[in-house]
Amino acid sequence: MPETPYRIEGSYYEVCNCEAICPCRSQDGISTGLSTYGICDFLLSWKVTSGKADHVDLAERLVCMAGSYNDHEAGRPWRVILYIDDGADAEQHRILADIFQGRLGGNIMFTKWLSDVIAVRPARIALDHTAGAERIRLADLGRADVVQTVPFDGAVTCAITGPKRPGQENVSSFRFKDERFDFDYDERCGFATEFAYWQ
Repeated sequence: MPETPYRIEGSYYEVCNCEAICPCRSQDGISTGLSTYGICDFLLSWKVTSGKADHVDLAERLVCMAGSYNDHEAGRPWRVILYIDDGADAEQHRILADIFQGRLGGNIMFTKWLSDVIAVRPARIALDHTAGAERIRLADLGRADVVQTVPFDGAVTCAITGPKRPGQENVSSFRFKDERFDFDYDERCGFATEFAYWQ
């Protein structure tokens, strides 16, 4: 694929079925282990507050990714569905799909775990990334809400947004159903921070 320089940044909120603090995250730079139950079901969200790829403005675009992986499967490959907000035009949709599948390279390292991108779809997405009150609304497919924040005297970081971006661990509830996935969890873990990806 031709090189397309890009930079996007903004806010990030994720939920998964682990217990808080998620053992997949690092606490004060120390990685604590595998997921709580051996299988990780997740719903991730990004709100792009500024950014562009080449000449295409990507500000105010919203992205969600739902998926699952098994700790006991070699390499722990992710199977996911990627959603881009339906306000994106065709060029914005194409570029964001390329960025979030790792096709444009850069520092978006989590894409190396994607083994099966089941679909890439436009969807009606509403995100509130207000600290301590984060929520996701993904069409009629999924939703997530912070229940409470989790105090921690130190730094919690996530590989998805990078080790230099500490964030706030929380307890969240979420539901999601589409194709192969059907999640319904109360009071599991969540995490909110900022992100910046570039090539």
